[in-house]
Amino acid sequence: MSAIYESEKLLAEYLLFHFGTAEEILPPGREWPPGMRDALGFPMRTVAHFSPGSAARGLDLGCAVGRSAFEMARCCDEVTGIDFSHAFIRAANALRRGETITYQRVDEASLRTPLTARMPDGVPAGRVRFQQGDAMRLPADLGAFDRVHAANLLCRLPQPRLLLERLPALVAPGGELVLATPCTWLEEFTPPENWPPGNTFDWLMSSLEPEFQLLRSSEEPFLIRETARKFQWTFSQVSVWRRRDS
Repeated sequence: MSAIYESEKLLAEYLLFHFGTAEEILPPGREWPPGMRDALGFPMRTVAHFSPGSAARGLDLGCAVGRSAFEMARCCDEVTGIDFSHAFIRAANALRRGETITYQRVDEASLRTPLTARMPDGVPAGRVRFQQGDAMRLPADLGAFDRVHAANLLCRLPQPRLLLERLPALVAPGGELVLATPCTWLEEFTPPENWPPGNTFDWLMSSLEPEFQLLRSSEEPFLIRETARKFQWTFSQVSVWRRRDS
């Protein structure tokens, strides 16, 4: 898998994406399109797709620097966050310990603005643990979870079908799965022979439907700031599934 997620540049962008305030991502003094504001808070909005109520065990695959895992901990007794990036997991663990991370927001050329990231208020940190791992080759003894969250992960895996085949064992009967993908299949991450043969959603339906019931689907925008004038403004396809009881 790509080493770009170990870079300081990507770490800073994801800390801003997960923990930056609206004013830090879209500073005042400019007329930002309303759609850009609507795209803020993606790591929290995807978690909100789970049904209301509490759960025992939660799993956040491709957790990056941890915001969605922290949000899951508000209503799960325990949450495991797993990401392939060592740098992301180090940052998530530092935040879980109550540390503050200082990072640099790129504005233009060599102009930088120092910002800080910290764990959100009210999160029971003792419920969360983070570990580095490969979503295609998860530990055999990981167990089953009542809620599994995987946002913007599937189309970054070299062999995404390996994860899809593992999901029935990861989600406990009656449990819920939230998948989000922008469907941006790229050769640098996934060989074309491992892309969906057609529409990504149809591929997910055919792959998951024997073991899962589709509850609902929607589109969620997200915004990643690279510089003061360059943003990734993208829509992710979100689908919510319930593991069949038998």
